[in-house]
Amino acid sequence: MCGIFAYINHLVPKQRKVILETLINGLKRLEYRGYDSAGVAIEGRNVSPTDDKKCHTSRIIKKQGKVKALEEEIAMQEDLDLDVEFDIHCGIAHTRWATHGVPNEINSHPQRSGENNEFLVIHNGIITNYKDIKTFLLSKGFTFESDTDTEVIAKLIKYIYDTREDTHLSFRELVESAIVQLEGAFALAFMSTNFPGQCVASRRGSPLLIGIKTKQKLNSDYVPILYKEKERRSTNPNPETLERSASMSNFEIMGESKEAEYFFASDASAVIEHTNRVIYLEDNDVAAVQDGCLSIHRIKKEEGDLMSREVQTLKMELQQIMKGNYNYFMQKEIFEQPESVINTMRGRLNFDDHIVNLGGLKNYLLDVNRCRRLIFIACGTSYHSAMATRQLMEELTQLPVMIELSSDFLDRRTPIFRDDVCFFISQSGETADTLNALRYCKGNGALLVGITNTVGSTISRETHCGVHINAGPEIGVASTKAYTSQFISLVMFALMMNQDRLSGVERRKNIISDLKRLPDLIKEVLQMDDKIKKLAEELQEEKSILLMGRGFNFATCLEGALKIKELCYLHSEGILAGELKHGPLALVDEDMPVILIAMKDGTYTKCQNALHEVLARKCRPIVICDKNDAEMQRMASRSIGIPGCVDCLQGILSVIPLQLLAFHIAVLRGFDVDCPRNLAKSVTVE
Repeated sequence: MCGIFAYINHLVPKQRKVILETLINGLKRLEYRGYDSAGVAIEGRNVSPTDDKKCHTSRIIKKQGKVKALEEEIAMQEDLDLDVEFDIHCGIAHTRWATHGVPNEINSHPQRSGENNEFLVIHNGIITNYKDIKTFLLSKGFTFESDTDTEVIAKLIKYIYDTREDTHLSFRELVESAIVQLEGAFALAFMSTNFPGQCVASRRGSPLLIGIKTKQKLNSDYVPILYKEKERRSTNPNPETLERSASMSNFEIMGESKEAEYFFASDASAVIEHTNRVIYLEDNDVAAVQDGCLSIHRIKKEEGDLMSREVQTLKMELQQIMKGNYNYFMQKEIFEQPESVINTMRGRLNFDDHIVNLGGLKNYLLDVNRCRRLIFIACGTSYHSAMATRQLMEELTQLPVMIELSSDFLDRRTPIFRDDVCFFISQSGETADTLNALRYCKGNGALLVGITNTVGSTISRETHCGVHINAGPEIGVASTKAYTSQFISLVMFALMMNQDRLSGVERRKNIISDLKRLPDLIKEVLQMDDKIKKLAEELQEEKSILLMGRGFNFATCLEGALKIKELCYLHSEGILAGELKHGPLALVDEDMPVILIAMKDGTYTKCQNALHEVLARKCRPIVICDKNDAEMQRMASRSIGIPGCVDCLQGILSVIPLQLLAFHIAVLRGFDVDCPRNLAKSVTVE
């Protein structure tokens, strides 16, 4: 839920001004992950071989609020020499989404081991046993200044350092000794005045990657993993053995020049402007940068561990994470949907032959065909995408389909069997509840399928197979284009499962034909933006909005209501129109705004009945319907006419007016559309 960014330059001279700009820009790219407060830590002086380590200092600057407030606070620091140049330097930065302790400067990260800033740490996640560690450290004379769980990490490593028997203990070994005591989820980055120019990072349950930028070529595209039990320590080591060990364990740069820059980040969007070469860390990896070399360690070897980490090349472009001509990321992402749905279908749909080929699943189709049920597990918007496609999934696969909220699924300890196929849907691929559900299902022997937007994410690595939705980076906290791309990915899976059945030929052709038309149909809906903005002006002062629909459009109501809650901070509820008489009708009167989705499908007549019921209560309903449906538009007080298509895809078109409506109401009410209060993009804690 927080954003981590660290920058290390080795033999690449940089002014402090440039270092701070790099750290601040990294945080700006990560601000969707948290924006309650932000902070940076930088080293105090240049490093040379003759320096006494104890002369080194570090400076922390923190500020409550967004990264812009931190940037302004840095500009106000009169004693900060921005022109001093560093050949070797480590800086860390953090943008916070508060869990333990209210948002303020004291609770902001970096957290420190003491007043001299000897050990500093930034953290994403929750340490579940922090109270026990804090009690122990209090008994050893430590005092605490914040309410965070993170502060115990900095003080724990200080305690280990002060009580160590081996004075040659490396920074990385100190970190390893500390993290084995931690329970819960975390991504961590450390710096220390005792180890200038070095940075150590680790992850368990929260995302972390390393960006690498060098002038010279790398000696390999793989970083070997070094395991602690295989290390050999000696008071009088053989230099030849040391040299061979280093070449095996370190990631080195070819040639005599060792200039290098390293970037630790929670998300690739923070490093893409610097480099497209990244390594995704796995759980329990400990990565250390020392003397310009990167090494990755693990405390113990576990079954299934890979012996190396691959240096991957990002396909993301910098322009994809910029606003361009739009005022908000969310606005840009809504209007990117004609292109994002094309990218989701590209190379997977043969429109001429009406064939679907999901390469990430084709080797497991026999296993899926032999299963006895499909289970879709997700949270929030991802959960709604599964609900939106459930009816089609059951129709085309002829299998029972369960839709589960990740947190409830775990609370119930739902029975899972070896012949179940479990889908885990997450835009980020790092959602904590969904990951925990994944590991529970894995332990029960189910086939695991991932549906995610993030290459290299934990879900994409820990599932047996899956689909990358290819929607492109989504920065706005409220998901829009990822929802429609998840929707299409699941539709394509259902079509592929039905591909060999003669009875479904016409149905498949109709769906695939309309998938081909979908980008143009979305463009047509987006042209109604001005009309929807006028409707938003009428609704901006409302306190509550009800949304109703049936069949394929019930999930659209839930998703539309969620967008209004997220962005507009007003109560909204998605209601199954068939349940109207069983309670919700009591809320309907002339003052209650009701939005009804009524498309010409199998539930059309029933939706008409629901419309008559609210009209009888003097309600003035807003109807989203087929643009050629004159009767429905006549009955409604206000209507939004959208193009018609095959019933199972209608939810993609009907959700876009609700995305736009929520966006415009939020802007009119003066709220931050991209960073709604109390929310973060990637929910990496339970």
